[in-house]
This record gives sequence, structure tokens and C-alpha cells, in this order.
Amino acid sequence: MEHIRTTKVEQVKLLDRFSTSNKSLTGTLYLTATHLLFIDSHQKETWILHHHIASVEKLALTTSGCPLVIQCKNFRIVHFIVPRERDCHDIYNSLLQLSKQAKYEDLYAFSYNPKQNDSERLRGWQLIDLAEEYKRMGVPNSNWQLSDANREYKICETYPRELYVPRIASKPIIVGSSKFRSKGRFPVLSYYHHNKEAAICRCSQPLSGFSARCLEDEHLLQAISKANPANHYMYVVDTRPKHRVQSWWATQKDIGRIIVRISSKIWNDEKIRESDEKKRLNAMANRAAGKGYENEDNYSNIRFQFVGIENIHVMRSSLQKLLEVNGTKGLSVSDFYSGLESSGWLRHIKAVMDAAIFLAKAIMIENASVLVHCSDGWDRTSQVCSLGSLLLDSYYRTIKGFMVLIEKDWISFGHKFSERCGHLDGDPKEVSPVFTQFLECVWHLTEQFPQDFEFNEAFLLQIHEHIHSCQFGNFLGNCQKEREELKLKEKTYSLWPFLLDDQTKYLNPLYSSKSQKFAVLEPNTVSFNFKFWRNMYHQFDRTLHPRESVCNIIMNMNEQNKQLEKDIKDLESKINKRKNEQIDGVLTKELLHPVHPESPILKTSLCFKEQTLLPMNDTLRTIEGSNPADNRYSEYAEEFSKSEPAVVSLEYGVARMTC
Repeated sequence: MEHIRTTKVEQVKLLDRFSTSNKSLTGTLYLTATHLLFIDSHQKETWILHHHIASVEKLALTTSGCPLVIQCKNFRIVHFIVPRERDCHDIYNSLLQLSKQAKYEDLYAFSYNPKQNDSERLRGWQLIDLAEEYKRMGVPNSNWQLSDANREYKICETYPRELYVPRIASKPIIVGSSKFRSKGRFPVLSYYHHNKEAAICRCSQPLSGFSARCLEDEHLLQAISKANPANHYMYVVDTRPKHRVQSWWATQKDIGRIIVRISSKIWNDEKIRESDEKKRLNAMANRAAGKGYENEDNYSNIRFQFVGIENIHVMRSSLQKLLEVNGTKGLSVSDFYSGLESSGWLRHIKAVMDAAIFLAKAIMIENASVLVHCSDGWDRTSQVCSLGSLLLDSYYRTIKGFMVLIEKDWISFGHKFSERCGHLDGDPKEVSPVFTQFLECVWHLTEQFPQDFEFNEAFLLQIHEHIHSCQFGNFLGNCQKEREELKLKEKTYSLWPFLLDDQTKYLNPLYSSKSQKFAVLEPNTVSFNFKFWRNMYHQFDRTLHPRESVCNIIMNMNEQNKQLEKDIKDLESKINKRKNEQIDGVLTKELLHPVHPESPILKTSLCFKEQTLLPMNDTLRTIEGSNPADNRYSEYAEEFSKSEPAVVSLEYGVARMTC
């Protein structure tokens, strides 16, 4: 609260950024410890979480007030006009401080209290069990085993404790391979296809230098290949663009030539200052000890494949271009499509999708295992491994299964959520929409295969909302070791039980679980199948061509049908209850009429006509409170009109005899 100077400002205007007439709403702006709240004159509330704020800009003073533009990580953009410049300056400075926290303990998740006790909190974190997930896949088995090599994070700090490796891979081989791979991220199992006995494995790039090789790494890749009895060759999929790797390799050769020249000059006693030469040699040595790719000559039964996904910096720039196009007011359709094309965003989405399709085909068609890596193995590798698993396994296309997939391939394997999402005040060059791209790829799949996913678009949007909100502990930190040190399971809550509590909001009405149980998705990645995700990038712009999705229409119709069916059941229940009450009333009257045994004398006696002292209407008396024209009781009338056996009735105090 020490950063909040002004808590309330009245007569603030909220502009509609796409309105050509500068439409606005007037209301009151409130600043709290966790949210920015705007309440307009119609009492409509707009809540903005501080952690969602990506940037705040205070524009030049105008005649109507001081403009304040806030851009959010969930693609909301709000434009306020604050009457007084001093109030605007105070709000601006407060938001700069509140939106960029210096330490994890200041994030919203550590103060968020949903009124749950410790046992409920613990059950929420235990909802996803990755050990059970690997058992579902069919591991451990005769070819794969659980390794304790990283139990104390001694080999790789960014990997989880429990890792699955080939059974024939010994600990020395694992340790040796980890020293050859960037950040120690050696090849491990990500997904196992039980029917094909093929695997998706993941790692980081090798530290190959000029011509270095690692026998342990070569043995580990051979062990992965042999763990697949159906096919002993395997693919190594490098997700980086091939031209960049070729450029790197050419650079290494050039550096080698330069070193040879410099060395010859030194040996020839040419007059080169020793200090300058040492600096130059150190710089070239650092580059030479940099990163590369596997040398095909050193690995047998390996096929290499480049799939061409750009790095985090290219993706960040592409998204920025996309948002600039989205935010342009009065843009023509042709200009919008031209800007969308020039941003390259959908081309990047297609590249990720193509890589995942290659994985699925390698396993399903060739029965071949696949090893995936990028640079450090936590960005593009996570995208491709998780999306490939989604194509192969229908379980990951359910609500619970999708949560498991995110926990397995993103959270546990060390995707740097806090750095990529900018949770703390850090290096802006580390921020990149890697996970957003994954969610968008999944959305494109739901558009092509609307019956294959249990969840709908709202489920994906809600997950995207919370990777930036810092309201739950799932996405805080950059790896499992860091999350354990933060004690997130003791101090914060898990997102997954809250999503499951609202599961009905995220169900896809078109989903068919039985027909898709063993289906493998084969998406078509021609250009026209990729569309702009309007509800992601314009979900808060309600005045921008509002439209309702087909899925929402079907869901509303289903809800209406359910309500009508419930009303029908209630009415049937009331009708049956009324009938039972009427039958009980008739039986009660009959019990009041004593029935005497038939006498032989009565059989031979003459039948006396009914004598009454009171007038009777036909054979049935009108029921009290009913309409004579009402035919609801006609069935009872027929019963009363039947001739009765010879009995004596004392109704109305008059004796009568019928025969």
C-alpha cells in the first residue's frame, strides 16, 4: 500500500478505442493493493489486476484532461482521461510500482485467500500426479525405467526430480551426456506410445564447439533408439531454422581459420600487442565453445530433421507487430490482412504445428522414436513435445488430461514462466509469448476438429488469463527446484481445482468421447486453415463487431433444453401427485360405505327401485369446487355409473337397495 498515493479519482472517462466518435463512459477510478477498478455511471465494473499490466503510458495533457493508456498482458487496452494532471501522475507512478514486483513474495498468489483450509489446499495440489500419468502411458516397463540420478537436482537444476530414461542407460552415461548438453538437460522421456512402443524424448542442444564429441551422449541416444523394438533408427528433430544452424557452422569454420592465422602470426613474431591478442583469442574461444548441433558422422541410426521455429526474440517482435495492427482504428479489411501477413504471426503458428505433425507421423507411420531439442530445451521443445502428444493421445484432449499435459511438458520440465511472462521486474528481452503460441495452436486444432476436444475456447482463454495473473502458484517460478524453494504448495493455491469447479462453463457441447478414444489428429496446415484468433486478441473489445460463436449458441440451446426437460418432469410429477390424491379420495369414500354379505333372501326378492329424498344429478354427484363442464373426472364417472351389487347404503341418511 505504500506505493498508492491516490486511492480514488472521480469524473474519469473510459474511452472506446475503436469508436470513431470518441464514445466514452464516465465513472470513478479506484486503486487498491491488487486491482485497478473503474465503475461507470451504470454501475458496471471493470477490474484490472496489477500483474496483468504490461505497460503504462501517460500522454500529453489535453483540454479534456490527462490521458492514461494501459496495455495488459491479456491483450486488454484501456484508455482513461483523468481530469487533473496531478491525479493522473499519481496513478501512473503507483501503477508503475505495483505492476512490476521485485520479489516473488509480493505477487498476488501469496496474499490470495479463497477461504480454503490447509487440507483443501493440499488436495488441490495433489490433483495432478505425474507418476500416475507415466503409469497410464505404460512406463516403467522392460525398456524404460525411473532414474534417481537427478533426485537432488545434482545433474540438472531445471529438470524435475523424477526422470524416465532407457533401462540400459547407466548413471555414468547420463552424467556424461548432461555435461555435453546445454544447461545439463540430457535426453529424457516426455511421452511413450504404448501401442507403437515409440517415444518422444527431449533435451537441449549439444555443446559441440568445433569438432568435439561425447561418447556418453552417443551411447544415450543409441539406448533411446534400442528402447524401441519396432524400429532401431530414430529422428533427432532440431526445432531451430536450418539456415541459422548453417550460419553458425560457417561462423565456427571462419573462427577456426582466424585462429590459425593469428597463431601463425604469433609464431612468426609479428608485432602484435600481446594484450589485444589475448582479448581477441578469448572472444573467439568463447564463441568456439558455444552451441551447435549433433554431428551426423558420430551418431549411428540417427536421422536429423530441422523444422524451422524461430527464437523467442523473433516471436516477441512478431506479436508486437500483430498487436499494432489490431490496435489501429479505422483499418480497412485489406490493410488488416496485409498487416497480419507482414507480422508473420500465423506463419510461426504454422511452423510449430508442422513440427508437431512430423512427430506424430514419425511415431504412427514409421514406428520411430523422436528426440526433440531447441537451444536450451524449455521453449520450442515444450511447444513441439506437448503438441505432438496432443495429436497422438486423446486423453490430453480432455479437461483433466490437458491440465496433466501442461504440468508434464511445461511446468515440470522447466519452461521459464516467470521470465517469459514477466512476472517480476527483470530483463524485458526474456519476455516472449511461447506459451501463448501453444494455446493458439490448440485453438486452431479445436477449430479443425470440433468434436475431438472436451474443452472449449473459454477454457484456453481462462488458462491464458492465469499464466499472467499470478493469482495461483502453478506458473510462478522458472523450474521445479525454484518452486520448491518458494514453498508454493504451502503458501499458494493451485489453479486446476478452481477450473474443475466451473467445469460446466468449459465443456464443448460437440465433444464425442467414445468415437474419438483412439483417434490420432491429422490437421491440415495449408495457409487458409489458419485464422486470426479474435476472442484472444479482442476479447475485451465488446464494440468491435460483437458476434456469438456457434459453440456458445449450442451451449445456450442445450441449457434451454435441459431447463425445459426439468420443467416437464416437474409438471409430470405434479400431475401424478394430483391423480394419486384423487384416487385416495375415492377409496376413502368407498371405505365409508359398509358392504354386507349377499343374502339368499335378497337373491329371490324383487328388486326395489332406488328411493331418495334428495335430488341427484344423473348417477354422479358433482365434486365440490369443480366445473361441471370439466371432463378431468370422466374416468371416475364411468366407475360410479356401473351397477353395483345388492348392497344397502346409508348415504344422506336414506336406505337404498340395488340389484
